[in-house]
Amino acid sequence: MTNTFQIAIDGPVAAGKGTVAKLVAGRLGFLYVDTGAMYRALTLYSIRAGADLNNEQTVVEILTKDKPKVELRVPSESEKDGRLCTVLLDGEDVSWKVRTEEVSHGVSVITQYGGVRDMITPLARRIAESQSVVMEGRDITSVVLPNADLLIYMDAKAEERAKRRHRELLMRGEDTSYEKVLAELNERDERDSHREIAPLKKVSGAWIIDTTGMAIDQVAEAIVEKVKERI
Repeated sequence: MTNTFQIAIDGPVAAGKGTVAKLVAGRLGFLYVDTGAMYRALTLYSIRAGADLNNEQTVVEILTKDKPKVELRVPSESEKDGRLCTVLLDGEDVSWKVRTEEVSHGVSVITQYGGVRDMITPLARRIAESQSVVMEGRDITSVVLPNADLLIYMDAKAEERAKRRHRELLMRGEDTSYEKVLAELNERDERDSHREIAPLKKVSGAWIIDTTGMAIDQVAEAIVEKVKERI
């Protein structure tokens, strides 16, 4: 294959985007790009710096001044502990530190800030221009890669997404209730869908996949077959 092929995946939290994207990338030999992890790394940096995440000016000023370096890479053999990719923040492996509930709550706040988005979007686009990619995260189909070869919006019922998220948190040793996870998920859905800058939405031409009741492997294989047809 001489030309690059871009797969852009959007959707709400816990729809299975990350796991599916990683599987698809592996099966097709594409680079998996988790833009959400980039935002999470900036959120973690802001939290560590003591920034008020609800104050856009403060967050943007800190990130602009300090210019934290965020990198993504394929996990090495010693890093294969279930992570989708390895996330480095100024050289530190923060792959799991960016997955805490504190960061999850904060990331949906700072992604509303134009100054933060301005740091991520150009980097993500440059990566996609040079090689075939599977990119998932926030507003990938509407803002970052609107002209991707395959636009996908992955969704699932809120109750099923909450069960997935709750199970994931328990496996990581975080003691929380399903009811709390569901309430926070619904709150985040509402915030993401109504934020002023690039709200989460289903763009025209996107392939909408409802993953409710579907196994991750089924979703991944359906996408792989669709790509093969288009190539």
